[in-house]
Amino acid sequence: MRSMETTQQTLAQRFGALVHRLASRAGYDLTPGAGGRSQLAKEVGMSPSAIGRMLDGKTLPMPNQYEALAKALDVDVRELLVESTVISESAWPKEGASDVRSATSQTQPLSPEAAADAWGIKDPMIRRMLISNIEQAIRLQREAESDAASSGAVGTK
Repeated sequence: MRSMETTQQTLAQRFGALVHRLASRAGYDLTPGAGGRSQLAKEVGMSPSAIGRMLDGKTLPMPNQYEALAKALDVDVRELLVESTVISESAWPKEGASDVRSATSQTQPLSPEAAADAWGIKDPMIRRMLISNIEQAIRLQREAESDAASSGAVGTK
């Protein structure tokens, strides 16, 4: 029984640390007296003391609170549960996230935005950077193919 308690405590600590990080990223000021814990509690539908125990790694939320918590933290429920190790990745695999290359077999070319979506890239700054790099790579590839065609060289795939 002792090992079960230790495992649960470790899980609660990991979950609390993840929620703390995600809440800070979502704009909640969790410093004492700042009101971020109360604001998060209100949005999730938990008491401020329950939020405090969760953030301190002492308890886990009730199963019916995960969805509201994920929404308040602006993350997918799956991401919250898998990243915190509440469940394993294999217990809830990503839908359609097998490989972006599988999307290229469709008749329509894969757009940079669709690639970002397929990879689950949601952060606006990272999306802009990825899309910009893909667009630049496409331009460079077209230039290389154009140069190769005008010089009579065979391009590589």
